[in-house]
Amino acid sequence: MTDEKLSDEPQGKTDLKGEPILEALREVLAEARELDGGEVASYIPQLSSADPSQVGLALVGVYGRTFEAGDSRVPFTIQSVSKPFVYALALEKLGIESVMERVGVEPSGEPFNAISLDADSGRPMNPMINAGAIVVASLVSDDEILEGLGAFAGHPLEVDDAVLQSELETGHRNRALAHLALAAGVLGSTVDEATERYFRQCSLIVTALDVATMAATLANAGRNPLTDEQVVSETVARWTCAVMASCGMYDASGDWLARVGLPAKSGVGGGIVAVDPGVFGVGTFSAPLDAQGNSVRGRAMLTSLSRSYGLHAFAHPTVKFQPPE
Repeated sequence: MTDEKLSDEPQGKTDLKGEPILEALREVLAEARELDGGEVASYIPQLSSADPSQVGLALVGVYGRTFEAGDSRVPFTIQSVSKPFVYALALEKLGIESVMERVGVEPSGEPFNAISLDADSGRPMNPMINAGAIVVASLVSDDEILEGLGAFAGHPLEVDDAVLQSELETGHRNRALAHLALAAGVLGSTVDEATERYFRQCSLIVTALDVATMAATLANAGRNPLTDEQVVSETVARWTCAVMASCGMYDASGDWLARVGLPAKSGVGGGIVAVDPGVFGVGTFSAPLDAQGNSVRGRAMLTSLSRSYGLHAFAHPTVKFQPPE
C-alpha cells in the first residue's frame, strides 16, 4: 500500500493516475477479484442473470473528487442499498420523531426478510430490514423517491422494468410483511401502494460510482459534493449513518461494525455502500453474495480498505487514514 493518507482533500493539481487513492482502490480490487465463493441472488429471478465475474469500486470525497477501479460503471439494480436513502427522505419530510412512531432503530439480529416486529408497538425493528423499509416506503411518494434518490446520485435514475416485474410476481413475503404492518397500524398507505413502491425503489438502476456519490452526500452532511445540492439536513444525514452503522448489514451488522467500523448498507443486487462521515463515500459492486445476503467481494474490499488505512470509526486519531508501516 501507499504511504499517503487516504483522503480526497485537494492538494493542488495532480495527475489522478498517480494518486495514492486510486492505487489503493486498484490493489484491493485486484485482491478481491481472486476470491471465490458466494452465490448470485436468484430468489428474484431476474437477478440470476448477473455476471459473477464483474467487480467495481468507487470512492467519492466530500471535496468532490472521484476515484474508480474495475467495473465501477456497470449498471445493477440498487435493491436494499436504497433503504438508508429513502429512510433519509422520510426523515426529512416527516421529522425523526414522527418516523420513529412507525419504525424503530434497534438491530434485529435477523435475516433481511424476517418477521421482525416490536412485541408492544408492532413497529418493525429498523428501516434496514424489509419490514421496516416497506413501512418507510409507505410514507413517501413514488416521485419523492425517484427525485430524491436521483438527487443523492447527482443525476436522474431509471427503473429496470424487467426486475420490477420480477419482484412484483415473486414478492409474496414482502406483501405479507406489509399486511402485518397494516394490522399493527404503522403502515402509511395501502399494502399494494407500499409494496409496489418498495419494489420500484429496489429496481432503480445504479453503478458503484452512483452509490459512492450517494454515500458521499451523507458523508458531506447531506449535501451532494458533485452538484452542491443540499439533499437532506445534517441532522438527518447523521441519524441515517448511525442507523446504518448498527443495522445496515442485516444479521452480520455487529460483526461488520467490529471488523470494518463504517456505516454501510448492502443489497442483493451485489452493491454495498459505505460512509466515512466528513471524509468520503464508497460504493462497491460484485454479484455473488454470502449467506447473509452481502456481496462477498464487496465485503472483502471494504474490510481491506478499513484495515489498511485505519478507517474504523473507533480508530484512534493517530492511526486514522494512515497505512501500515
